[in-house]
Amino acid sequence: MKLLVLGASGRVGHKIVKRALADHHDVVALVRSPENFNLIDEYLTVLKGNVLEENDLLRALDGVDAIISALNTDQNNTLSRSMPIIVQTMESQQIKRLISIGTAGILDSRTEPNLYRFQSNESKRRKTIAAEDHLKAYQYLEKSQLDWTVVCPTYLPDGESEGDFRVEENLLPVDGKRITVGDTAAFAYSLLNSNNFNKARVGIAY
Repeated sequence: MKLLVLGASGRVGHKIVKRALADHHDVVALVRSPENFNLIDEYLTVLKGNVLEENDLLRALDGVDAIISALNTDQNNTLSRSMPIIVQTMESQQIKRLISIGTAGILDSRTEPNLYRFQSNESKRRKTIAAEDHLKAYQYLEKSQLDWTVVCPTYLPDGESEGDFRVEENLLPVDGKRITVGDTAAFAYSLLNSNNFNKARVGIAY
């Protein structure tokens, strides 16, 4: 399999790249600053580019079978601005599978079913800018024809895989408080070989 990883320089994306390389998949990492990307492998191609530039994405998508996006939110709404470009270029190249890393804030609320978690009393965060960016990206993806899955971790500390995590479609597992970067990457990567959670958000926590 040939895999394109977006956000490969980030905490989750970096671990996804390492897992894919360990399985000898061909991996393309599209990054803004290749000089700061510290992985070298015979199966890895590092391309300099911007996810907001259609031509950069098209170049990175050559021969790709699937995409994992671990893009972060920022003050420029890069996540929600890039999703239409990602979807359009994938559809133009007839690539169907997209796994994206989201946030637990865009899962459904258990206590207020008509709201997202970040809009409900389940959320303790005062600032909602990041969740709103994730939500716009998810809503655009939801309207697409892609085979997408959005993995939605709760509090995400650094750490390797601990295992024994729980997942639930469209909801955060009950009393879920945290999930490591390592297990988030492991679960997202595992979805490449699974038909589970197609066209769904997935909450993940211990």
